[in-house]
Formats: sequence, structure tokens, C-alpha cells
Amino acid sequence: MPARRAALRLLDAVLRQGLALDAVLVRATHGIPRASDRALAHAIAAEVLRRLPDLDALIDSATAQLLPSDAKARTVLRIALVQALVLGTPQHAAIATALPLVDGGPRKLVHGVFGTLMRNAVTLPDPPTLPPGIATRWQAHWGAAMTADAARAIAAPPPVDFTLEEERWAEDLRGESLLPGHVRVAHPGSVVELPGYAEGGWWVQDIAASLPARLIGAGAGRAIDACAAPGGKTMQLAAAGWRVTAIDVSESRLARLSENLARTNLEAEVIAADALFWSPEAPADAVLLDAPCSATGIFRRHPDVLYRASLAIIAEMAGLQAALLARAATWVRPGGTLVYATCSLEPEEGEAQVESFLAAQPGFAIDPIRAEELPAGVTPHARGWLRLLPGALADKGGCDGFFMVRMTRTA
Repeated sequence: MPARRAALRLLDAVLRQGLALDAVLVRATHGIPRASDRALAHAIAAEVLRRLPDLDALIDSATAQLLPSDAKARTVLRIALVQALVLGTPQHAAIATALPLVDGGPRKLVHGVFGTLMRNAVTLPDPPTLPPGIATRWQAHWGAAMTADAARAIAAPPPVDFTLEEERWAEDLRGESLLPGHVRVAHPGSVVELPGYAEGGWWVQDIAASLPARLIGAGAGRAIDACAAPGGKTMQLAAAGWRVTAIDVSESRLARLSENLARTNLEAEVIAADALFWSPEAPADAVLLDAPCSATGIFRRHPDVLYRASLAIIAEMAGLQAALLARAATWVRPGGTLVYATCSLEPEEGEAQVESFLAAQPGFAIDPIRAEELPAGVTPHARGWLRLLPGALADKGGCDGFFMVRMTRTA
């Protein structure tokens, strides 16, 4: 029961309060001592969010009157159904652990709807249905093939990617390498128990998220990682030989970055500051701006983003990115490199952002990304940037949605 109650709290936080699933996980599972029960709560909530439109369609097919979208009875039915239809929980256990969640509410309704659906041997569609607003927006931007790929991508948690500090750990991780210094593992289990964790031989990082730092390459000069936490790109740059200054506005997230640096025995100057107001003592050879964004590209691992990334948030983030990009441009020395990236599938946070920047900054030009810098099968855009949509690397387990561009300061 504690795991199911925590799942109910998680779904309420995401769907009614607009909060991030991971941000409320600790609070929602407070008082649950077993890690397996905390993991179950997260799994239930995440699977509900992956299949929410289809779960609601089943519930609506078995009720005479539609339940309000935020009714507790509807959410409890979602939890019971996803356990029985996706997670493999026996039907009697799924409903027995769901009914107490109604807390004096319409228990007979919940029991009756669940029983009707189970007797009818209902199933969920494969692939799942995307939220209607998301599907409409993405189809308008990228076409029907993209939305079909996105539906397939959200069906299950993706594999786990590891960026290697030393190539020797690749054999111990026993996965598939898509690029030098990378290993992909389908079901790694607890990452802290894998070989190389204690030694700092690698860190978890989706291959798409690893590409912006790869575009900067190896060097011995000074690099600035703006909006750096939790530190994957900082560690990449440090491992590649750069003297790195890592900037982030969040002190708590920087604490995690510092822990990661200590574990991997890598060094960087870590500064808690708002990049909009901070300035380096001297221009840098390379600046990496992986900017705050709507994060719609990470929906495979974080399906809650599809219910939080409203048009207002996308517009707000696009405005912040424009300001950060203009600021970061002043940190680059002439001849230096500026890489801009977002884990967003919205063109306002990618292509449109760069076009506006270049129109306002004649002293910068795109340094085209080359196919040989990318995993096999991934192709840069003709304009020289890279847009990763859900279909990318699908035959290898996929990757997060991303946009990135490399620019040189010419004057």
C-alpha cells in the first residue's frame, strides 16, 4: 500500500500541480524504507504517464458518465489498470491495493469499472497514444512519421548509456558501443553496483546528451560549461583535457556535480552563479551552453514532461535561451567555439533560436557538424546543425530528442 499511495501522490503532483516527477519523488516516497517499494511507486506513476490517453479511453468506455480528469477515482483506476495491463500485477492484487486509495470515495464505482474491463479482457494499444496536444504540435513541426516514432519511443523505458572516462571499462560494462568512449546497456540494474562506478570510470549520460561536448573535442585551453549541473558535459570536457569552469545557478545541483567530479577524479572550477549576470575574467577558447528548456526531448525517460511543457513554458524558455545565448557569446574569444544545445523537440528552442542569433550576431558563423563526428546513421542538417528526432538510432534503442549547433566567433 505505501508504494501505491506514493504513486497517487506522484501523479497528483505532475497532473494537477504541474511538477516534475523526479523533483517530488523523495517527498512523495518519504517514510517508505525499502528501495524496491520506492522504485515501484516511480514505475507505476511513470507507466501511467506513458499510457495516460489510452488508460483514460478504457475508463471512459466503462462509465455511464465521464469522470472529471482530476477525480481521485480516475487516478486510482489508472494505477490499478497499469499494474494489471503493463506491470504484470495479478488482477486481484491490483484492485485490492487500489481500493483503499479511494479513502471513503466511490469504491463501488472503481471496483465495478475495473471488473468490467478485466472481464472484457481489454488491452492497451501498442504503440501508446501520445497526448493529443503534443501529437498535433509535433506533427505540424515534423510530420506524421515523427509522431509515430515518438509513440513507439515512449512505450518502454530506454536503455542506459554510459560515457567512459577510460575506454578500458567498456569490456566490463558488456554493452554496445555507438561511439568511442560510449557503452549502451539494455538492463544494467543498479548502476552503483556496476564495475567502474567506485573507480569513477564512467557516468550515466544519454548518447544524445554526450554529443554537444564531443563537438568541442579535445583541447588544452579554457572551456566554460554554462548551466553545467549535474555535470556530464563538464566531466567530458575535463576528460578531454580542457581547463573547465562550470557555471550553474543551482547550488544543490552543483553539489551533485562536485560529487561526480570527485568520484571520477576530474577537476573543474565550480561556480554558483546566474549566467545572465556572470562574466569570466578573460574570454574562453570554447563555451558550451546546454540551455534550460522545456525538455520535451527526454520524454522517453521522463514522460511527465509531456504534461508540463505548455506553450507558455516553451515561450518562456525560448526567451531565456535567447538571453543566455547572447550572454555566452561575449565569453568566446575571436576564433573560439560556441556550442548551443537543448534537449527539446520544439523548433522555438532550436532552429529558430539559432537563426535569430546569427541574424543579430554577424561575428558568428556555423561550423558545420560532420557525419563522422556522430553515431552511424545520424546525419547533420544541411545548415550544419544537428536535430535529433525520436526516430534517430531507433534500431539501436533510440536516443533523446536534441538540438545542437557549433559556431565559431569570426570577429
